[in-house]
Amino acid sequence: MTSRRRRTSTSLTSVLVVLALAVGGYALHTAGIIAPDAEAAPASTSAPTGTDAPTIETEPGAPGTTRASRADAPSATDADADADAATAATARAELAALPVKGKAPATGYDRVGDFGTAWLDVDRNGCDTRNDVLARDLSAITRQGPCRVLTGTLVSPYTGATIGFVRGETTSTLVQIDHVVALENAWRTGAQQLSQRERESLANDPANLFAVDQHSNAQKRSGDAATWLPADKSFRCTYIEHQVAVKTKYRLWVAPAEHDAMARILRTC
Repeated sequence: MTSRRRRTSTSLTSVLVVLALAVGGYALHTAGIIAPDAEAAPASTSAPTGTDAPTIETEPGAPGTTRASRADAPSATDADADADAATAATARAELAALPVKGKAPATGYDRVGDFGTAWLDVDRNGCDTRNDVLARDLSAITRQGPCRVLTGTLVSPYTGATIGFVRGETTSTLVQIDHVVALENAWRTGAQQLSQRERESLANDPANLFAVDQHSNAQKRSGDAATWLPADKSFRCTYIEHQVAVKTKYRLWVAPAEHDAMARILRTC
């Protein structure tokens, strides 16, 4: 056999081997034996057109750090500890400056009439407040369009429990948005004197909102610090600090028992 024929025969053999490997690899991939590269393309963040049902991952990744889930984590550095101490000191000073007096009657309280429809878009970013808070406090979220959160994972700041959120008629309520200063409590401690625009701002203020588990929100109802506190004691400082900051910002007052409960928690922070 000539040298040229040997080279031609070798080249043909190589091509056939490559084709055989490619066909075999495709067959294995199709059969599911070889998994596709998870990082080959970004995951879809929206549901298929015409449906509200997302594709649910059976093993979602670990929840990321969110405003709510990080608040009860121990300080990792001296700087974090200093910041926590400064926040607590500010809350103690603000609490000392808040008026202390009895609650006004709840007569005339109307959630929608007084505080606006749930949920508004007071920051005018194109998304309603509920979806803004879900996107802030949940991890591994999927969306339909730029706003509508379809799925995600919540670590409830009130209990520390992990909850899988799936939007739907029977599942959405498992994750609820809590007003840290309950709106009826606000109404009875000074919000009656605010303008409609100020009350709507209070009801949609991110500092006054946490995504939480359904049970805690139902249990709290309109309770203040004297009647209800988060089950997770490590979050209570953050919870009270937010209550004091909101009452200060919107010129509200605190009832005597509420003041004492807040002061007791803040002494431990």
